[in-house]
This record gives sequence, structure tokens and C-alpha cells, in this order.
Amino acid sequence: MLPDSAQGDLAAVCSWADEVGHTYRYRWCSALHYADTPDFKCNYEYFRDCHDSYRHKHRCVSGAIYNYTMQLKSADASTSSEFNYNLAEALMFLSHFVGDIHQVWDDLIIQSALKTFYDSDLSIMIQAIQRNITYNWPNDVSIWEYCAHNYTACPNRYASETLA
Repeated sequence: MLPDSAQGDLAAVCSWADEVGHTYRYRWCSALHYADTPDFKCNYEYFRDCHDSYRHKHRCVSGAIYNYTMQLKSADASTSSEFNYNLAEALMFLSHFVGDIHQVWDDLIIQSALKTFYDSDLSIMIQAIQRNITYNWPNDVSIWEYCAHNYTACPNRYASETLA
């Protein structure tokens, strides 16, 4: 399903959506890379936040994940080569947007957190991360598993976690 240039490696095409998003043909996809949560809100709500700059609904990263997940789920192995090309694009968009929905805009978040929460002490920050992985986050596994039983994507939950 992947293009030959990927040589069977999905990771090789995960940045594809960013690369083509700057071209005329794919200019429509720019709003799909994020959700527009208002500055004064500390939560994500799909129907409030998932729109493009023209207020067209479902035009955000969560909407894109739903859309491309459904395209891939509805695929039929006996379809035409043109349809298979669309499925390849759907897979490349989906793999990219799953990364985008977990990504915050602050490219200095690690440095900011180190300074703000750990008094610029990297060893304390590392200990806190290890503590979260070992003791705190395992308590959330049942919440994460909920999505696995849903048989579809859970981008709204991912978007909410990103803002938390």
C-alpha cells in the first residue's frame, strides 16, 4: 500500500503530509494538522475546536484521524489502483496526524518544564519521568485500553491529553 519510495517502511513517509502541505495541490490540508482550541480554554471539545479558519466543521487533526481511519477501515482488497493510491495517501496522512495530535506547539517545552518545574535540575526531571512511567501512568492503562475496544480511532481523547 505504501509508495515504492518508502521501501515498506511506514516511518519513511510519516513526514509526507508536512512536505506536500506546502504545495498547491494539497493546500486544503493545512487545517488538518492542528485543532483550534481557544486561548482561554484548557480543554478540547471536538464540536467547538475542530474547524478550519472558515469555520468549516470537522477540519482539524481529530477530524482527519476519524476520516482517514474510516477510509482505511472501509477498504476492499479488490479495488482499483486509483482507489489503492487514495488508501496509500490515507495511511500516510493518518500516520502523520497521529503524531501531530500528540505534539504541542511549544518547541521549547522540555527546556521550559526543566526550568519551571525542576529548578533546571535535569536529574530531578529524569527521576520524575521515571516515577511517572513506573508508578503513576500504569494507573491510566484502563483508560487507554478503552480506545482499543472501540474499534476505531480515539483522537478526541488524544487531543484532550495533549492539553492536560
